[in-house]
Amino acid sequence: MLKVTWRNLVARKLRLALSGFAIVLGVAFVAGSFIFTDALGGAFDGIIKGTTADVEVAPKGAGDFSSAEDSRTVPASVLADLKALPDAAAVAGNDQVQGVYVIGSGGKVVGGNGPPGLAFNYTTTKAITGNQIITLASGSLPTGPGEIALDEASADKAGYRIGDSVPLVTPGTEPRLEAKLTGLVKFGSEGGLVGATLTIFDRDAMLPLFFHGRDVYTGISMTAADGVSQQQLADEANKLLPTGVTAREGDKVAKDNEDAIGQALGFINIFLLVFAAVAVVVGTFLIINTFSILVAQRSRELALLRAMGASRRQVNRSVLTEAFAVGLIGSTIGIGAGYLLAIGLKGLFGAIGLDLGGASFPVLPRTIVISYVVGLVVTMIAAYLPARRAARIAPVAAMRDDVALPEASLRRRMIVGAVLVVAGVASMAAGFAGSGGKGLSLIGLGMLVILVGVALMSPVLGRPVVRGLGVVYTRLFGTVGTLATQNSLRNPRRTAATASALMIGLTLVALMSILGQSAKASTDKAINETLTADFVLSNAIGTPFSATIGNRIAKLDGVQTVARFRQGLGEIDGNQVFLGAADATQLADTLNVPMTAGQVGDLADKVILVDTTTADSKNYAIGDPVDLKLQAGTQHLTVGGVFKASAAVPANYLVSLHTLAKGGIKPNDSLLFITKDPGASTSAIHDEIETITKDLPTVTLKDQQEFAAEQSKQIDTFLYIIYALLGLAVIIAVLGIINTLALSVIERTREVGLLRAVGLSRRQLRRMVRLESVAISVLGAVLGMTMGIVFGVALQRAIADQGVDVLAIPWLRLVIFVLLAALVGVLAAVLPARRAAKLNVLDAITTE
Repeated sequence: MLKVTWRNLVARKLRLALSGFAIVLGVAFVAGSFIFTDALGGAFDGIIKGTTADVEVAPKGAGDFSSAEDSRTVPASVLADLKALPDAAAVAGNDQVQGVYVIGSGGKVVGGNGPPGLAFNYTTTKAITGNQIITLASGSLPTGPGEIALDEASADKAGYRIGDSVPLVTPGTEPRLEAKLTGLVKFGSEGGLVGATLTIFDRDAMLPLFFHGRDVYTGISMTAADGVSQQQLADEANKLLPTGVTAREGDKVAKDNEDAIGQALGFINIFLLVFAAVAVVVGTFLIINTFSILVAQRSRELALLRAMGASRRQVNRSVLTEAFAVGLIGSTIGIGAGYLLAIGLKGLFGAIGLDLGGASFPVLPRTIVISYVVGLVVTMIAAYLPARRAARIAPVAAMRDDVALPEASLRRRMIVGAVLVVAGVASMAAGFAGSGGKGLSLIGLGMLVILVGVALMSPVLGRPVVRGLGVVYTRLFGTVGTLATQNSLRNPRRTAATASALMIGLTLVALMSILGQSAKASTDKAINETLTADFVLSNAIGTPFSATIGNRIAKLDGVQTVARFRQGLGEIDGNQVFLGAADATQLADTLNVPMTAGQVGDLADKVILVDTTTADSKNYAIGDPVDLKLQAGTQHLTVGGVFKASAAVPANYLVSLHTLAKGGIKPNDSLLFITKDPGASTSAIHDEIETITKDLPTVTLKDQQEFAAEQSKQIDTFLYIIYALLGLAVIIAVLGIINTLALSVIERTREVGLLRAVGLSRRQLRRMVRLESVAISVLGAVLGMTMGIVFGVALQRAIADQGVDVLAIPWLRLVIFVLLAALVGVLAAVLPARRAAKLNVLDAITTE
C-alpha cells in the first residue's frame, strides 16, 4: 500500500501541488506573524537593555514606556548625594524629552507616526549590556545653545552633514528652533533605534527650552562598582532619595518594559493571526475539495485494491498518508515563505517609519512547531472525510463500470446547517442582550457558527443562484450556456464547497466595508453636530505639541476661544484607560458635547465625566466615586456626567486640565479647537494662524469639513490594510476554483472528448468552462455579500452606543465586489479551459 500511495503522489503532482499551495499560504501567514513579532520584540528588547543602567533613579512610576509624557523631575542636588556612594562606580544625570523631531532638508519630518523623537543630554553611562549607551561617532559634542548632535541614521535620512543648520520641532517653549549639527552619535553597539530619532543637546541649553530653567533631571543612571550587585546599589541609593523618588535595579526596569512592549506586540501578533486563521479555513475548503475529487477519480482503483485484499484501514491510511505528505511539504515551504513575508512586513512598516533594518528575524522552535501543527492538522482533517468515504467501497464494486463513492445526504447537511444557523442566531441574540466585550464576543461567535451553517447548506441554497445564472447563460450562449449550468448543478457539493471558500473572504470584506462606511458616516455626523469651533489644530504625526502654539493663537485679534484638548493614560480598577482633558468653559464654547446625564460645565478639578459605553459597563451614576491612578499618584474623583463619545471627543473619560497636570502629565496639547469673534473674517483668522504654524510640519490647521475628511482618511487607511490581509484568503479561494475546474476537466475527460466529437468547438469548450467558473464565483460572491450585509448591519447596531451610530451600506462598492468576483471567475478558468480545449478527441473518448 505504501508503494501504491507513493505512486499516486508522483502521478498526481500538479493536482496535489495546488492543494499544497493553500497550505503554503496559510502556514506562511502563521509563521510570518510570529517571525515578524519576534523580530520586532528583539529590536525593542535591544533598545530597552541598551538604555538601562545598573540602577535607574526616577520619580516613582516614571522611567517606563507608559510614562513618556511624565512631567515630574528629580532635583539636581540628588546627583551629588548619589555620587558620594562608595558602591557607585559612576553616576550621571539624564534629561530626556520626547517629541523633538528633525525636519529634513526636504521640509518633511524625519520619523514620527509611531517611532518617537527623543532628545537627551550626552553622558558616558554604560548600560546593563556593558556597552556605552551613546557614543560619539564623528564630529564633536554640542557645547552650548544652538548646537546639537544627531544619530547617524537620522542625519542620513534628513540629508544633513556636520556643520549644517538643522531645523527642529519641539514640545518646549520654542515650538521650532534651528541648531548647528556639530557631531554624529551612535546608540549602543549596533546603533539600531527602530526608526526613532535621537537628538543630543548640551544640558545647559535643555533647561530653559524644556524645563523652564529649573536645575533638574528626568532621571539618574548609576553604574555599580565591581563586586556590588544592582540590589545593593539600589538599596543604598534609596536611603538618600527624597520622597517620591525611587531607585530600581536595571534588570527589573528592563523586564518591566519588555513585558509592556510584549503586550503591545502581542496585539499585533493576534491581529495578524486572525487573518492567518481565515486563510487556513479557506484553504481547508480547497483541500477537502481536492481530496474528494481525487478519491472519486480513484474509485475504481480503490475498489480493486479492496477486491485484492486491502482492508478499509489500509485504504484509509493510504489517503491520509498522501494528505500527510502534502501537509508536510506545504508546511515546510510555508515556513520559508513566512520568513519572506516577515521581510515584506519589515518593508511595509519601514514605509511608515518603523525601521527594522538592523533587526534579526529569528525562526524560533515555537514558530516551527506551531507552523507544522497548523499545516499537518488542517490537511489531515480536510482529508479525513474523503478517506473515510474511500474506505467504504465494497470489493464487489470493482466488478462494475461505474464505481460511485457513497455521498452523505444533502438533507442531512441541510439539517445540520439549519441547526447551526439557529444556534448562531441565538448566540447573536444573547450578545445583543449582553453588554461590553462579552456581548460582542457572543455576537462574533454567532456569526462564525452561522457562517459554518450556511457553508453546509450552500449546496441547496446555491441552486437558485446557479439556475438564475443558467437562464441568462442559455439566452446569451445557447447550448454552451445550458451545458455550463448543468455541469455546475451536477455536483452541488463540489460547486458549493468551492464557492464557500470565496464566500468566507467576501463576507469579511463586505462586513468591514459596511463598518468602515458606517464609521465614516458616524464621524461626519458627530463632527457636524458636535463641533462648533471654526478651526481645529491637530498634530499630523499623532503626538502632543507645544502649548506655546495655543498661547500665540489666543493672542491674535479676532480669536475668541482656544480650547485645549489634552490626552493621557491612566488606570481605573486595575485597567488602563484613555483620558481626555479640557477646560469646561472653553470646551463648551467650541464643542456641543452630547450629554446623557449632567452638563459639560460640571467638569471640575475633582470631577470626571465618562462616556455612555463605560458608564453602562461599569454601572456608573452621577456622584459615584472613581479612583484615577496617574503617574504622580491616585486622585479620588466623582462622576459628574455622562457624555457620548465621538470623533470630536476622542476619549472614554474627561477630566480637567488641572487633574491631568496634577497627575504628572506634561501640559502639551493634542488638539486645539478655535472659534473667532462673530465679526472677524474667517479667511483672515485662518491666514494668521497659518503664519504661526507654517514652519511646523507636525501640526495642521483644518476647518470642520477638512477635520471630518482627515478622520475619514484614517478609517480608509485601516480598511485598505484589512482588504490587503483578506486578499490572501481570496487568493486561496481563487486557487480553489482553478483546482476544482482543473480536476473536473480531468474527471470529465471522456465527456469532453464526446462533446468535441459531436461538434463542440474548442472556443465553445473554453467558454463552457469559463461560464462554470463564473457560476462558482458569482455564487460565492452572492452568498458572501448577503452574509456580509447581514453581519455588518448587526455589528453596527451592536456598537451603535460606541460612536458608530449611523448605518451606511456602500452599495456601489459591494456591487463592484460582485463584478470583480465574476472577473475572477473568468481569469481562474483560463488554464483549465485551455487544457480542456487541447485534449485530443480520440484519446479523450477512449479514456477510462
